[in-house]
Formats: sequence, C-alpha cells, structure tokens
Amino acid sequence: MITGIKGVRLRRTAAVVATTGALVAGGALAAPAQAATAPTVTAKGAFMLNSATGSTLYSKAADTKRPMASTTKIMTARVVLAIPDVNLDTKITVKQAYRDYVAAKQASTADLKTGDKVTVRQLLHALMLPSGCDAAMALADKFGTGTTVAARTKNFIAKMNKKAEALGLTNTHFDSFDGNSTQNTNYTTPRDLAKLTRSAMKYSTFAGIVKKTKTVQYATSSTGATRTYTWYNTNKLLGSYSGALGVKTGTNTPSGPCLVFAGTRNGKTVVGVLLNDTNRFTDAAKLMDYAFGSTTASTMQLRTLPSGAQQD
Repeated sequence: MITGIKGVRLRRTAAVVATTGALVAGGALAAPAQAATAPTVTAKGAFMLNSATGSTLYSKAADTKRPMASTTKIMTARVVLAIPDVNLDTKITVKQAYRDYVAAKQASTADLKTGDKVTVRQLLHALMLPSGCDAAMALADKFGTGTTVAARTKNFIAKMNKKAEALGLTNTHFDSFDGNSTQNTNYTTPRDLAKLTRSAMKYSTFAGIVKKTKTVQYATSSTGATRTYTWYNTNKLLGSYSGALGVKTGTNTPSGPCLVFAGTRNGKTVVGVLLNDTNRFTDAAKLMDYAFGSTTASTMQLRTLPSGAQQD
C-alpha cells in the first residue's frame, strides 16, 4: 500500500489528506494550494519521513523485511560515532586482511593500501563515499573487542545489533559490517532504515561527510611517503537534485539497487529509503518533489561518476 501525505488548503481551512482520502493528523510539509497525488515508485519497499518531527510522508511496504546491501554502512558509522569520546583523528594501520576480504567478496572498495596510516575520520569518508568495504572492516576491527580480526569484527556486528535495539529498530538485524551478508540475516525495513538515518544525520560529522560529492585525503604510507586518496560519492543525487544532503547507496544481488536519501528546501528536511528500486535516483527525486511541492525531478540531470570510480 502506498500512502502519501500533503498539506492542502481548502476553503481557507488547513487539512492534511492521505492519498487514500483518510484524514491524517499533523506532521506534513507545506505544499502548493492544490493537492498532489503521491508518486508511484518501482521500489519493492519505500518510506519517507519529516526529519524534524519523524512523521510519515510516504509509505510502501514500509515494514516488510528486505536485505539492504551497503546501506548497512550507515549503522557502521553510527556505532563508531556513538562511542564515548571517540577520537576521529586516531590513526589506524591498513592491514592486508582488509584488501584480501574485498578481493574475496569482490566488494566495493576505497582501495586502501596495506601499511598506510589513515584516521578514523578518513575511514568514515572511505566508508560512505566510495562505499569501501575495506574501510568498513577496518572500523569494525578497530572498534570491536577480541584477540583476532575475526573476533573483533564479530563483536562489532554485535554492537550494531545492540544499537539497533536501542534505537527501536525492531525489524532490523545485522550479520555483517558492510552489507555482504554471511548468513542471509542482514535485513531491515524502509521504516527502520529511515529511523536509523534520521538518528545518524544528527551527528554533524556524519551529515558533513555524506553530502560531499568528492573528497581528497592524504595518508602516510608504510615507507613514510604521502599517499593521496580521491574518493567520489556513489550517490548521484548529490549535485543533481537541488537540496540533496546524501545519504547512501547500496547494491548487491539479493538486495537490488537501494538508496537512502535526504534533502532540504526552505528549512524543511526529509529522509527517505528505497529498497530494491531500479529507478532509485529518479524515484528519490520524485518523492522529494512530492514532499517539497516542486516538479524538478522530470528535468533532473544525474551527475556522472568519473571513469574508474566505484559504482554502488
């Protein structure tokens, strides 16, 4: 079922009307004078909320559990940022195990070089822009507890599930730190993922990273030389849709194309989720147009990624 919410003015009386015709109380964003019909999206599951109030703006199979691919990494970052007194400038040495993992999984990568010393802040960029699974493993290895890489990453995944429970994400479970499911039990719902993202966006570090289309970072190599990393954001909405704020793409075989998006116009901010959507960027623009009362999706030209940039 698809439910859309818009504010309309009728005979000088404000009302909020769902597309089903039922009255819905509060939380809708301002809209044009004429009621708009909620757009149709090709996503198997979709959800959009008002970031300020948490109220529902759009819903389609919002509570159906689905695999989420690399949108998992939103929780990876959320766990790291919630660590008390976490030092984002702490340097971590890249292990060969991280590169081996990416190669074995044929996963998206930030192409971190063995022996390089990178900061936690840089790893968060590598995690969220090029969707680096090597960066995800490095963070899980650093902030998990145990005597081996396997033990530490397993412990970190347990922390992800504990955080999900604390946030009230009752239909979410993680079995990986990056979305490469190991037991087919890495799942969420559009509603849960939107709630998680709304929480993550309250961290200025997170919000600042996910809105970047590109970043250039410098690290120290094992020989003491300076390594330059250039990472592009796989989220093509950025730089394409006015007001887009992020957040994260995700694609793998069981999940299909996924997108978590956020946007703001005229002081109004929305967060949305599209799971298994072959038209994810266009659909996200349509949903934001619906929320903002605009019609820019039809003329949007998607930003193209440079040759060799990660696709996710």
